Amino acid sequence: MKKKDNQSSNSASVKAQNFHGRILFEPDRGKCLDALQLSQLEQSFRDWSDSPSRSDVRFSRRRILLIFLLIRYTGAKLSEVLSLDPLQDIDFEKQFLLFGRTHEESGRSQRRVDLSATLCHEIRQIITDPSLRDGSHKDALQKILNVDPGFVRRKFYERAEACGIAKQLGAPEILRKSRAVELMQNNMPLPAVQMLLGHSTPNLTSSYVSFSEDDLQQVTKLFMERESNRRTSARNSFFGKIERVQKGDIQTLVELMTVSGHLVTTVITNGSLERLGLKKGMLITAEVKAPHVTLQKSGNEIRCSADNIFRGAVQRVIRGEINTEYIVQISDGTEVCSLVTSESARRLGLEPGDSVWVMFNSFAVLLSE
Repeated sequence: MKKKDNQSSNSASVKAQNFHGRILFEPDRGKCLDALQLSQLEQSFRDWSDSPSRSDVRFSRRRILLIFLLIRYTGAKLSEVLSLDPLQDIDFEKQFLLFGRTHEESGRSQRRVDLSATLCHEIRQIITDPSLRDGSHKDALQKILNVDPGFVRRKFYERAEACGIAKQLGAPEILRKSRAVELMQNNMPLPAVQMLLGHSTPNLTSSYVSFSEDDLQQVTKLFMERESNRRTSARNSFFGKIERVQKGDIQTLVELMTVSGHLVTTVITNGSLERLGLKKGMLITAEVKAPHVTLQKSGNEIRCSADNIFRGAVQRVIRGEINTEYIVQISDGTEVCSLVTSESARRLGLEPGDSVWVMFNSFAVLLSE
């Protein structure tokens, strides 16, 4: 990939960033839960729901746990979750749920949200728990989420305080916002996050590759499964659509365009090409391990053989005795991690806020479906 391609796409991404107003990506840290707090809160709900021996108390607590999990992992509004009918709105085989079915007559459109296999399995376990059977099983399932919203809020506040988290940060709307931030910081593309949360997705400009709603839905599903399974040690992920496949005698060059308009180039073996069944228009994930990402202060002339070059700004620096980790945000808000020796870090002299070039070679990029 040519440097000017990335530089021009960076310019387009900056314009798009301003247009979209990425308020989700730079949250007020005092008004949003971080990943550790979300994990602590989730564990608190699980422990609390599993502790009672009385079936009626267990019934009440497991319902609240279910509501929490749905908000936690779908980013839905409390009112949306309380309107769900598990029998009608959740497809356990295809692993998705529909919000808005009860509002069809009002003209509001439905929204499909994909679920990971793990979450889908857990929801099914909760709603088939014998302690949740109140009267006929079918009636109990249909009414399991019919809970007073004020009662739900009180329990959310209680669980937050039990974790040492400020009460107000346990509110459903804060969980929704925190989920959006979590997804963005894990590099889910902004349009996919907007679709997941039910926001209007932006129209991509002519400098962007065309991503349909089905494409974004597939990106979301891939991300959810990867988040659930966490089978890769790579810190940096780019979701995109294959733009070009140039097959050589031994290896193949593959270019993919991200939703935000960045071009990522990789070189793979012809055997990998056949095994993955790669072709133009296919959605794919490109991953790069942090040690393969190099940094250079912006403003200096770039003299390197890296195929992938992006402009960014240092967000965080974590210094260790042997290694130093940099978190850099490129122009579309995607965070990229670079791991260097602490001696190299001293020579670079980078601090938070510094403008840098982010670079990695095409041979360092791994592709996965």
